[in-house]
Amino acid sequence: MRKPVNIAAYKPHLDALYAVFDRREFVHPDPLEFLYRYEDSADREVAGVVASALAYGNVRQILRSVETVLERLGPSPARAIERSSLASLEKTLGGFRHRFTSGSELALLLFAAGRVRRKSGSLNACFLAGLDGSADVRPALTAFVADLNAAAGRPLGYLAPSPERGSACKRWNLFLRWMVRRDHVDPGGWQGVPASKLIIPVDTHIHRIGLALGLTARRQADLRAAVEITDALRQIAPDDPVRYDFSLSRLGMRRDGQLDNLLHLCGRAMPQKAVHHE
Repeated sequence: MRKPVNIAAYKPHLDALYAVFDRREFVHPDPLEFLYRYEDSADREVAGVVASALAYGNVRQILRSVETVLERLGPSPARAIERSSLASLEKTLGGFRHRFTSGSELALLLFAAGRVRRKSGSLNACFLAGLDGSADVRPALTAFVADLNAAAGRPLGYLAPSPERGSACKRWNLFLRWMVRRDHVDPGGWQGVPASKLIIPVDTHIHRIGLALGLTARRQADLRAAVEITDALRQIAPDDPVRYDFSLSRLGMRRDGQLDNLLHLCGRAMPQKAVHHE
């Protein structure tokens, strides 16, 4: 039988953790760091699409790949994708590959994003159009992905997963965290999307910590696990449940005993290894 969870008792420990890790010095190596280059939210949201789309695999390879794409797009990625045809973007990204993502696949995603920006004024405005009274961003993200697919002329597949199909949408939720929240780590830039509606991006580290703290019982790192963890954190941070994501993920990556210390303070222990699905 699982130990009952007293979420309120976690708050002082999670707040203390946030106070330690809410600093840019802990960001590297993370594709988030590329967003700091852009003062203009238009460029930042496009850089965020690139960085989040390629945020899978070895982190060093991710950084090299994002650097390559943004370098080819030039000083203003927003202007680059708005002014480019699909053919020109395919030429710009010719020869590019990040694991199983080809330059032509990424070019189609950016072409679609450029068309959406021209039609709506920004990706932010497009996303806002799908926002409703739901508890979280799932309906808005579903509509946003549908708009991107329509702009592309065909489904963008794994580069633009939709919660409608049960995907955990880890990379989209990461993108939304970057663009919606604003603190010492997340640069923000989007307006009108409440941080209270965000869903935590569940990776291996967040999933195992969520299991250990009893925030979810799901053995798979799927959308249900992400929603369960977020709902639990919303009990202690209703306006910003995802504020602990960066701190917890950094804690999960460390090997200095801090995670075990947190679990001990919260009266928990690390469970058996769970199943993770990207």
